[in-house]
Amino acid sequence: MIERPVYLKQLEKWRDKRIIKVISGIRRAGKSTLLQLFAQRLLNDDVLPQQIIEINLEDLGNESLREYHALYRFIEDHILPGKMNYIFIDEIQNCPSFEKAVDSLLLKPNIDLYLTGSNAYFLSSELATLLAGRYIEIRLYPLSFAEFFRARRGPQDTVAADRAFADYLRYGSFPYVANLIGDEDAVHTYLEGIYNTILIKDVAQRERIRDITLLENIIQTLASNLGSPISAKRIADTLTSSGRKVSHLTIDRYLHALTDAFIFYHVPRYDIKGRQYLKNLGKYYIADTGLRRLLIAEKEPGLGHQLENIVYLELIRRYSRVNIGKLDNTEVDFVASNGDALAYYQVSASVLDERTRTRELAPLKRLADNYPKILLTLDTIGRDTNDGGIIQRNLLDWLLKGED
Repeated sequence: MIERPVYLKQLEKWRDKRIIKVISGIRRAGKSTLLQLFAQRLLNDDVLPQQIIEINLEDLGNESLREYHALYRFIEDHILPGKMNYIFIDEIQNCPSFEKAVDSLLLKPNIDLYLTGSNAYFLSSELATLLAGRYIEIRLYPLSFAEFFRARRGPQDTVAADRAFADYLRYGSFPYVANLIGDEDAVHTYLEGIYNTILIKDVAQRERIRDITLLENIIQTLASNLGSPISAKRIADTLTSSGRKVSHLTIDRYLHALTDAFIFYHVPRYDIKGRQYLKNLGKYYIADTGLRRLLIAEKEPGLGHQLENIVYLELIRRYSRVNIGKLDNTEVDFVASNGDALAYYQVSASVLDERTRTRELAPLKRLADNYPKILLTLDTIGRDTNDGGIIQRNLLDWLLKGED
């Protein structure tokens, strides 16, 4: 199992506190493995095995527990009196009205509850209102490059960072993929299995979508236009012009289903000068570059958009909010914020060509505030230089600098 120290640190922080720990994220990102790693830490801290109750609601052996009364009774029957009990429930969205069981479990003083889910539906606004102040969400993503690099190097430290990054771009960041590098067919089959499961279980079945062909057309459109402004209306117009008449309301529903399943992330635009969020023409990024390559295998994905996608995923690990920056008629790739603290990021494969460098620096130079401004490239020449307050960083250095 690949260690996930950042996430384990978060679980440790909230351990034994009377608040539900909700771990959300795309399938196969490692939610179950994270709970296994945490369970091992508990055992190392002299917690008894009987104090840990693990239930995976994807397991057919637990099918009877997908009813909230049955789930509650099972847990209640296995609680160890006089001890703190750690309850791990995987894929909780498979139990309709599970919040009723959770509500009752929270009444018990010796329950520490951990839930995982692969669909944002289970954190709907209604549920968030019901459990307001009683849960925290930990978003778990596939491996960061730092985690992937650590897994690929192994104990002998035999893989160089640039070689590992090439694998990261090509094969993606799902934890198990790191074990399959070198076997192209195995990686393809594994990613295809993940994609089909998400498509059918987390999107089509959950949202009662019958038009799978339309759903796949939308997925292909998003995967082919990563990092480009797009909207439900624009997708609807494109499909209609190609002979497939569909309303933008239908497209909007399908887009919400895809983001709820964590396969795509919608990134709104932020007007930097007006300090307001814009409703139109946001961008979409995919949860894993390996999935994108699977989806548009007929052509090699553009390097620039892949790098942009990887930077976005890293930024949402490090910051609470990430947006596309609009500044008059120019654009800053990302505006990242933690509370009132901002940072601006521009991404380019290379800026060794002077015209490219001028183009990439122009939006950052127009920013009048003193927040950090970072240009990320693959260049090793010019790394860590300062151009009028704009710091140029090598992308691999930036990705490997730390995960806290």
